[in-house]
Amino acid sequence: MSRKIYFKAVPFDKSLVTLALESGVDALLTEKKDMEKISALGRTEVLDVKDFTFKKIREKKDEEEVVRLLKSGQKIVLSREVEIIPVENILAQAPDVGMEVDSVEGLETALGILEKGVDFVVVDEKGVSRLKDMVKKIKQDQGRLDLIPGRITEIRPIGLGHRVCVDTISLLNTGQGMLVGNSSAFTFLVNAETEANPYVAARPFRINAGAVHSYTCLPDDKTTYLEELAPGNEVLIVASDGSSMSAVVGRVKTEVRPMLLISAEFEDKKGSVILQNAETIRLVNAKGKPISVVNLKNGDEVLCRVDAAGRHFGMRIQEDIREE
Repeated sequence: MSRKIYFKAVPFDKSLVTLALESGVDALLTEKKDMEKISALGRTEVLDVKDFTFKKIREKKDEEEVVRLLKSGQKIVLSREVEIIPVENILAQAPDVGMEVDSVEGLETALGILEKGVDFVVVDEKGVSRLKDMVKKIKQDQGRLDLIPGRITEIRPIGLGHRVCVDTISLLNTGQGMLVGNSSAFTFLVNAETEANPYVAARPFRINAGAVHSYTCLPDDKTTYLEELAPGNEVLIVASDGSSMSAVVGRVKTEVRPMLLISAEFEDKKGSVILQNAETIRLVNAKGKPISVVNLKNGDEVLCRVDAAGRHFGMRIQEDIREE
């Protein structure tokens, strides 16, 4: 679920509003008289702060009042001083709950209450020094995935095919890339083009991700085919330590290239991926280091993810399915 982060620009301060816009907040809350000023500074959603009711919870009757207001359709923002138990009680009874935060730690708490968290957070001038970190946390951080060492069992040229380069609008680091595979149940960590060689400069925004039919992982536990990606889509970027974040696609480049079939296994699980046969395409070994597909050998271990098969339009479903 995508949660929202708003900046409360009351009173209006141009420097703080500019910082909020540059940080990438979803919207700004302000007084009606200042809405036009903010709209002139950037293309963003500007909301009337009077459409939101800011509430403190001091006793049980305050909690009950908030639930009543939420059920009547009002937009409620709980104060940052609120205790966790009242928020749990409110979340269990009504949707569209907001909460004030002024730190990354406060944000993490708000997003983790009842394992689902509030629907949106509001930051004001008290939290402006950590605003960029908070936006990055709520908009990009996708948690940690369990990666396993898949043992290579086959590397075989299979001829020409259409492969997809995914150019993101982010600069990635060594050991970061996308999870790609012939099955959503067994995907390989394909390293971004973070490594230079004597012939080609590094392009750390790019993942030469594989053949057009391949599955790749998206944020929020979804998948898609590489061929379906387009500018403006979000993809899941995973690091060798399992940490993950979202990144936005800036360009997708599909061309005919010679391809390799690479197979691996982990315990009783088997999977494969089809990648371009070129030195610049790298998987990530068990130590977190990129290894070129041209140097890969049977028995080498590379980072993979195993999962339950079964997807419908990229969404997880319970189904008896086998993919090879």
